[in-house]
Amino acid sequence: MKIAVIGAGYVGSANGVVLAQHHEVTMVDIDQTKVACMNAGQPAVGEPEMALFMASRSLHITATTSLAEAVEGAHWTLVATPTDYSPDSNYFDTSSVESCVEQALAVNPDTIIVIRSTVPVGFTDMLRSRHRTSNIVFVPEFLREGKALQDCLYPSRIIVGDTGALGRGVADVLVGAGGDLDVPVLLTGAREAEAIKLFANSYLALRVAYFNEVDTYAISEGLDAREIIEGVGLDPRIGSHYNNPSFGYGGYCLPKDTKQLLANYAGIPQEMITAVVKANETRMRFIADDIMKRAPKVVGVHRLIMKAGSDNFRSSSVFGVIERLLADGAEVIVFEPGTEESVIAGCEVERDLGRFKERSDVIVTNRLSEELSDVVEKVYTRDLYGRD
Repeated sequence: MKIAVIGAGYVGSANGVVLAQHHEVTMVDIDQTKVACMNAGQPAVGEPEMALFMASRSLHITATTSLAEAVEGAHWTLVATPTDYSPDSNYFDTSSVESCVEQALAVNPDTIIVIRSTVPVGFTDMLRSRHRTSNIVFVPEFLREGKALQDCLYPSRIIVGDTGALGRGVADVLVGAGGDLDVPVLLTGAREAEAIKLFANSYLALRVAYFNEVDTYAISEGLDAREIIEGVGLDPRIGSHYNNPSFGYGGYCLPKDTKQLLANYAGIPQEMITAVVKANETRMRFIADDIMKRAPKVVGVHRLIMKAGSDNFRSSSVFGVIERLLADGAEVIVFEPGTEESVIAGCEVERDLGRFKERSDVIVTNRLSEELSDVVEKVYTRDLYGRD
């Protein structure tokens, strides 16, 4: 089967690489560097496992900047372009998805559109009505940063927003592309699938916010946060997973998806989703205040990424802490090998790790790193378990 995958980010790359084991895949991206990487047999994103996988498999995959070239004759057009949250509209900006779908159907009216970008509830029905076709299906993705390939090969579940033959056919292809033929499959309505994605990520955000507030209480009252969290987690209904405190939930998905779900609640009674969104702002303010209690002249921020093994720091909670530190009058410098900028978020980027350590009175890091082991007395983190 010929498949066009539009968008060579984490979602698109992982899907394209996995599908290319059994199908002819053409990746599409406006970034010529990403296209060149894929055509050279290298991933377009910084994920080491994907590079090893591509080097060790015979994959049927090419890349281009031409959407029309890729979609011509394609049985599937998988769309995985960004849907950033717009603070102006209080809604996802779905313009890239809408444009790709329109262009794809103009070139190939018979292609099946598989949307893997996160979208608002009701979006798929709107597109089906606009284009007068039922061949548009939403398939939510549940990929972790740094683990996108593994989560695509061995998904926790496959949910397809169509209960008919189209949905079953899409699910069968995705199951066959992975390494687990027993993966749970759920076929739902389009709106239900869209809601599942938003509610799943909002629950994860809620859990992060909850344990962060446990940690805030422990710091404020002089208690051992780790002992409290471990004791709470011994309840099997709660468990000891996804409980490591941080500076706040961040990354590309959780901040925008919680806000989008809140927008979808317009006119519907609720309190919890609002609280989850507000809790993240409160946590970042608390962390900044706690750092400033050390009266640092220079605050060094070690890495902007949210998770180990990721090169993505979009919407990282670290930025929220930096913003508040700067507002409090602190001088902030950043050590981040993942950027070529000399200034980021209004802060000087110090490229020499040794100089960074010397200049910093306090070194702020969301997740601990071995390269800070010689300056532990300067380190400020809420990473209790050394894991994401």
